[in-house]
Amino acid sequence: MKKLLLAITALLASSGGMAETVGEVSTTFKLLSPNDKIVVEVFDDPEVQGVACYLSHAKTGGYKGALGLAEDTSDAAVACRQIGPIAFKGKIAGQDEVFNARTSFLFKQVRVVRMVDSKRNTLVYLVYSDKLIDGSPKNSVTAVPVPAAQPIPLK
Repeated sequence: MKKLLLAITALLASSGGMAETVGEVSTTFKLLSPNDKIVVEVFDDPEVQGVACYLSHAKTGGYKGALGLAEDTSDAAVACRQIGPIAFKGKIAGQDEVFNARTSFLFKQVRVVRMVDSKRNTLVYLVYSDKLIDGSPKNSVTAVPVPAAQPIPLK
């Protein structure tokens, strides 16, 4: 039982990245509890300077949402852009998770994975949702081209 509680605590405490909230819009009015919303957040790629990703995702309101017990839908979109000179902090993997956030009390997360398209010298970002038992096929993809004179340093 102690191991289970420790595992649950670790899951709740873990977060794959830090995002800043840019804004939000309400999608459903709730009289006495928080509204359902679409939240827009931004995070910087942790290994690539000069690239920021904007993530929009659903946030369930109501009493369960206010208490953190609701399960958000799997709807999410990502748009990554070059916001300055691109600089790599070191060699990067061909595919790596760069962000994740909890979207239910325990077992559901939204994830952003960076993939490298070496042939086109481009960073590709995919957002999707997964769950312990079953995930969702809903996804969104965006790409950031790297200047041809600057090859992507792969591990």
